[in-house]
Amino acid sequence: MEAPAILSGGTMRTRPRVVIAGGGFAGLETAFTLRSRLGDRVDLRLIANEHDFLFRPNTIYLPFGGDEAKLHVPLTDAAVRRGVDLVRASLKRVDTDLHLVELDDGTIEHYDYLVLATGAAMRPEEVPGLAEHARTIWTPGQMHDLGDDLERLHLAAADGEVRHVLFAVPPGNKCAGPLYEIAFMLETWLRRRHLRDLVCLTFTTYEHQFIQAFGPGVHHVVADEFADRGVNGYTDQALTRVEDGIAHYANGTARTFDLLVAFPPYRAAVDYPGLPTDDRGFLLTEPDTRRVQGTANVYAPGDAGDFPVKQAFLAFLQADAVADDIAARIDPAAVPAPRRFAPVSMCVMEMLDKAAFAQVPLQTTGDPAAPVRVDPDAEEDYLVGVSPIWRLGKKALGYYLPHQFAAGRPFHGGLAWHAMELGLKGMSKTLADQVRE
Repeated sequence: MEAPAILSGGTMRTRPRVVIAGGGFAGLETAFTLRSRLGDRVDLRLIANEHDFLFRPNTIYLPFGGDEAKLHVPLTDAAVRRGVDLVRASLKRVDTDLHLVELDDGTIEHYDYLVLATGAAMRPEEVPGLAEHARTIWTPGQMHDLGDDLERLHLAAADGEVRHVLFAVPPGNKCAGPLYEIAFMLETWLRRRHLRDLVCLTFTTYEHQFIQAFGPGVHHVVADEFADRGVNGYTDQALTRVEDGIAHYANGTARTFDLLVAFPPYRAAVDYPGLPTDDRGFLLTEPDTRRVQGTANVYAPGDAGDFPVKQAFLAFLQADAVADDIAARIDPAAVPAPRRFAPVSMCVMEMLDKAAFAQVPLQTTGDPAAPVRVDPDAEEDYLVGVSPIWRLGKKALGYYLPHQFAAGRPFHGGLAWHAMELGLKGMSKTLADQVRE
């Protein structure tokens, strides 16, 4: 066990302090896992600038009348339940030499271990005209605005007016899954209202394949669904600028639209001068532990780190690796076999009438054009399937995770997780097929 820290003035602090910046998936998973691993042997301080945790994956339902209140988990209640000190603030500066962080209110916090889980942010301004002429999706407010757009679309089509909805994934986006979901959901929504023939749907992405990171199995599922639903799908379409009603692409193509829906480019939400980052501000980390390169006790799980795919399930796996690494350093007996980050994505793509499931073991490539691929050594674990029953899996996850966090429990923790895991494994074996590249 590491020696206790000595504070200014010679005061002895017997419990190591872990400061966690960020109240999202990675931050909360790290905090709750550490508490589960170490009990009261660690001092946990969570810095968050929001009052609630937002279950962002299910914001896709908001444009179609979903209840936003169900997606929020009050951080105060969860923190109190697990003995986590919650600080309402934003991180301003990190001093890794003195083990200090400065908050935006001027407060100075000392840490023994620092977890930077501050996530990613959208940068629509990287594509000229995107912010002005497109409905970009990220926040609940933007999803509600999209819902207003869809109601106007509904009224126009009901009056017999033909409309064109264009979806675009521009370069720099790190996880476009929700945009695909909204495209599929919109197609089902229009069909159920007998308006599908009056609305042209087109989907464009800069990638060489649909959801390229998740391999050929997912690409073929998306391509087949687009074909069956009459959605015009195009790859290798890099959006360069947008005018009123016209989207321009790098290959010279120009597409007209009545409504453009786009998932903007990603950048790191917080800049960290003095720490190593990639060209988009994401912290460079050691692959297995997510420890920030060149530091002894700073970690970056989830979207703040440099793993090329930004996704909730991957954030949980990274946070588990971070929590285990810290816990094992504080008390090796508590975690004799700490988990390491093995990137296996698991996701359910909603379509309103059915859903697609994918379990994808990933491997980084070092190629900026295709930074990840399906791990060829884990081919038997690559599963993809489509079924109406997978919608139940999506709904179960949407119920399970907020309740876990509300109770101060990690995603991968307790009897509830074991039940959920058994259910997902059983469904995947029955409803998904092994994919061979």
